[in-house]
Amino acid sequence: MKGYLFKLGKNARRAFSKSIKSKIKDKVLKDYCDLISKNQSRIIFENQKDLKKAKEKKLKDNITKRLLIDERKIFQIINSLKTIIKLKDPVDQTLEKWKRPNGLKIEKKTTSIGVIAIIYESRPNVTSDVASLCFKSGNPVILKGGSEAFFSNRIFTNLFRKSLKKNNVDENYVQFINYKNRKVVNFLLTKMVDYIDVIIPRGGKGLVKKVQKLSKIPIIGHLEGICHTYIDKNATLSMAKKITLNAKLRNTAICGATETILIHQNLLKNFCNPVLSNLEDQGCKIIGDNKIKKFYKGKIKAAKISDWSKEYLSSTISVKSVKNINDAIDHINKYGTMHTDAIITKNINSAKKFFKEIKSSIAMHNTSTQFADGGEFGFGGEIGISTNTLPPRGPVGLNQLVSYKYQVSSNGKIRK
Repeated sequence: MKGYLFKLGKNARRAFSKSIKSKIKDKVLKDYCDLISKNQSRIIFENQKDLKKAKEKKLKDNITKRLLIDERKIFQIINSLKTIIKLKDPVDQTLEKWKRPNGLKIEKKTTSIGVIAIIYESRPNVTSDVASLCFKSGNPVILKGGSEAFFSNRIFTNLFRKSLKKNNVDENYVQFINYKNRKVVNFLLTKMVDYIDVIIPRGGKGLVKKVQKLSKIPIIGHLEGICHTYIDKNATLSMAKKITLNAKLRNTAICGATETILIHQNLLKNFCNPVLSNLEDQGCKIIGDNKIKKFYKGKIKAAKISDWSKEYLSSTISVKSVKNINDAIDHINKYGTMHTDAIITKNINSAKKFFKEIKSSIAMHNTSTQFADGGEFGFGGEIGISTNTLPPRGPVGLNQLVSYKYQVSSNGKIRK
């Protein structure tokens, strides 16, 4: 295993040393789209192997839901790739340039980061997304998918490498780790410092926590998505009902799903029942504090302090009454994970205050938190969501996968 992984690292470094023109990058991605389209039945066949194993292992429903690749999902993957193709190559772009009084000419230019390793679980579409984004941004990628999606991930990678080969580009721009052994992850995190520049974990809390604890390589990512929707005193009931239903139940398995609803205390009498019954009618379990329990006439479980820190990823939501917007912001900044948090209000000043004071990487106004997604932001796809305090933050797409450097020139200037 050691020799195999070091070889992947060396291959990636070699690929990184070769720059690729923008037209070639887009041609590779167009051919990749064609190959996915032509090989739909093969992709679905390989995916069925993964689904069969998932059934045998009795994996949770939310995991098997993420695993599924059908014609509709393939259509979405191809559309995502087409969006990435249309985006401008982010490499070697001049961000700023200026001239100093002493004659120095300075340019700030974008540059690829280097070799990126992605460790991810469940979703096979991540393979095509991250391979495409990393390739177009000039970053060779080493993919370590979860064993539950092994066959699906492998075919998506093989098709990409086929497209690279067809266009005379080093196939090792995209490499897939064929080992299912979990020790591979430990080795990547601790022994591959000379070959990998950035690690990006995409998966459950256990995986991300492990990466954060062990990695000797810089990380881009987030631990959990404990997202909030705050219903302010100036909210409208129809909007509050519509947004909370979508924010929680459209897809409970994604990190952008709302896990806690905060309701201004002045609204409890008129908003509590319609908003929460709207969720309960669709099969959502309600967990509420004492005030919410007092007003809500439906089925409700008493909330514990630990419930404010839970990422349910299921049809369960915790609900809390807050005194005012300051109380809501304090709660979110204390229990949230700096992922995505929303305010529902007609008051623009309240929305501005929320935007300014919330620590989240994504703040939303009158919008479902389910929009926390690179594709929805127009990025064509995403590597993941970053809740790091330092950039990149939020959805990490094409333009977030480059760094920059300063290029300085003069006519023989020396410093006094």
